[in-house]
Amino acid sequence: MLKLMRKHQKFFYIFFIIIILSFIYWGVGTVDKTGKLEIVAEVGKYKITGEEYWETYERAYRFYREIFRDKFDEKMEKDLKEKVLDSLITEQVLFIAAKDAGIVLTDKELQESIMNDPAFMKNGVFDKQVYLNRLRLNRITPEQFENSKQKELIVLKMRHLIEESVDVPDIGSVPEQLSGDERSTKMLTDVLLNDRKERALRSYIEGIKKELKIKINRDLIS
Repeated sequence: MLKLMRKHQKFFYIFFIIIILSFIYWGVGTVDKTGKLEIVAEVGKYKITGEEYWETYERAYRFYREIFRDKFDEKMEKDLKEKVLDSLITEQVLFIAAKDAGIVLTDKELQESIMNDPAFMKNGVFDKQVYLNRLRLNRITPEQFENSKQKELIVLKMRHLIEESVDVPDIGSVPEQLSGDERSTKMLTDVLLNDRKERALRSYIEGIKKELKIKINRDLIS
């Protein structure tokens, strides 16, 4: 089982990056980087600014630094920079694909997502003042946050649409030496299914990328 997990470690790495992207607008202090307003990448008509990139990288860096501590070396840091850039581009590609597919988010869905966010709750219930204070603390207007949240949820809808097209793997095809009790079998099935979903998603994204004009300025993230 551990060998299989290591084999698919790329999936888990990407999974953590996606989680980090969902908190892209939550501030952790000013990132001391020059050229924050320069354009790191262009995906079709959409632009990814240096500010957006470095703020996302800072969150990812803190996240992985906490996990790996002293093992987080220069090679991992360089790799993380590329993963963050790839994730931002991926998010934008999926957003473009979602718009082309006619995927929308209703006001009710957006409202429910915000009201069910633990960050905005007091005593287990959504509190508008907590919501406004939290945004003010992070120097974000409600309009900025809601636009960002709407984009995030639309991208998630697109991801789910792609992932739902993937069939559950036949556990009978797994080598006998990897089979075990019911719990282990379920874990193995989940790993294989997640791997299939990730490969299907990556294949779809790469296909969309070929149809888009993507320009990257890697000098800004070196």
